[in-house]
Amino acid sequence: MTATTINAQSNVSPDQLRAAFYELEEHHHPEGGSTMLGFWIYLMSDCLIFAMLFAAYGVLGGNLAAGPGPKDLFDLKLIALNTAMLLFSSITYGFAMLAMEKNDRARTQLWLLVTAAFGAAFLFIELYEFSHLIHEGATPMRSGFLTAFFSLVGTHGLHVTFGLIWLFTLVIQISKKGLIPANKRRLMCLSLFWHFLDVIWIGVFTFVYLMGML
Repeated sequence: MTATTINAQSNVSPDQLRAAFYELEEHHHPEGGSTMLGFWIYLMSDCLIFAMLFAAYGVLGGNLAAGPGPKDLFDLKLIALNTAMLLFSSITYGFAMLAMEKNDRARTQLWLLVTAAFGAAFLFIELYEFSHLIHEGATPMRSGFLTAFFSLVGTHGLHVTFGLIWLFTLVIQISKKGLIPANKRRLMCLSLFWHFLDVIWIGVFTFVYLMGML
């Protein structure tokens, strides 16, 4: 049966007929605990990834292949500054969440941008450290220690990069739609992710840098 025949029999316009094959309106998903549960499951899977990277570093950290070790490469003052940048970003994100609870859109965006500035500073210092190590010949291929080091610290830095992209996306969404329930839920998920990265970095700072200098 052709579209013309259907139109003649049911008085349905061609535009309405074409619209029957796809939905023109966006689905409205219910807000609830299912999204948070799914995000917690994702964080647990990320924990497994970092657990494997920590385990690999624990096994390979002493394999220097007659090359430079932690005491030869690490600058604790620089790493301490980098750690402070990430910890400050966690504090400012907390201020953003407090502003969100008060439905203060301007302050929420302001604190999110401050958080992004600290996060970007953390990444800049980390990239500077990597560049310096590679310039000194301490590349990931040099030894098992350096392979494990770049894998662990680089994976964390990649997560921070994704977090910053997510953060800027939320700033834009809040500018367009305000602090609607969906955006609040996304801010909560990013809060979990951001604080999770802080906890992982404290482990990296202690296990890799501090213990490596002992």
